[in-house]
Amino acid sequence: MTIVLILFALPAALYGAIWLGAWRAASSAAPVPAAPGGVGHSPAEPAARWLLPVAVVLHGASLAWPLDRGGFHFGFAKVLSATLWVGLVLLWFEGRRTSLEALRLVVLPLAFVMLLMPLVWPGRLFEAAQQAPLFVPHLLAGTLAYGVLLLAALHALLMLWVQRDLQRPVLEAERGAMARWLGRMPPLMVLERLLFRFIGLGFVLLLATTISGMMFSEEVFGRPFRLEHKTVFSVVSLAFFGVLLAGRAVRGWRGRIATRFTLGGFAVLLLAYVGTRFVFEVMLGRY
Repeated sequence: MTIVLILFALPAALYGAIWLGAWRAASSAAPVPAAPGGVGHSPAEPAARWLLPVAVVLHGASLAWPLDRGGFHFGFAKVLSATLWVGLVLLWFEGRRTSLEALRLVVLPLAFVMLLMPLVWPGRLFEAAQQAPLFVPHLLAGTLAYGVLLLAALHALLMLWVQRDLQRPVLEAERGAMARWLGRMPPLMVLERLLFRFIGLGFVLLLATTISGMMFSEEVFGRPFRLEHKTVFSVVSLAFFGVLLAGRAVRGWRGRIATRFTLGGFAVLLLAYVGTRFVFEVMLGRY
């Protein structure tokens, strides 16, 4: 019980406190002065800068729970929790140079929920002695790919919101708290550059995961390669992001094209593993 309180209840409480502080700052109509040559930060930013790393470290430690007979449990809930954890790590690093409080308002509630989900659905047990040599690196690369591309998808949603906010100007008194907060975001060009940074990294990780699963199936899964739905969805998602990166390099794709490709690619990627594991573990009760 003590371990559960430390690894789950404490980081969940910290996520909630950080989100509440960010929301209160967003609800304030007072402008946030920008630093010379930089982006302004809210009064809640110093607290988040200290509390978020603590919550992220505890969240990361919770991914090893529960440990049984030298193995670990892994399932759709653990994938979602690890995905949000990777996203928060990237968000913390990027947030040191760019004001991303609005994105934090979106990610933290999801992290709060996903952190607690493995308590209900811990997943199946993977014993280390029974795993193929490349299974853990394959699993790690796949989880990192999910995390980075999830952050890219949330970032794309934020960009769509910012674009809509810019196209429908209203009086400051009529603007909601979130709209005022979006007005403090960096310029769209900065957000777009950050989006493609996430997509580029996620594409490399997803490519490594897909290739390792197809070409080294014996070493990864201990059986010959079989064309399954997970492989098909992964390849389709890889094609989405590959076409987007090529279109960006060759034709300068940006704006709505970039956000739609990002959201479409991540939706397909969710079906590759999380969706199927959800059906097996929750709907069918099979691990």
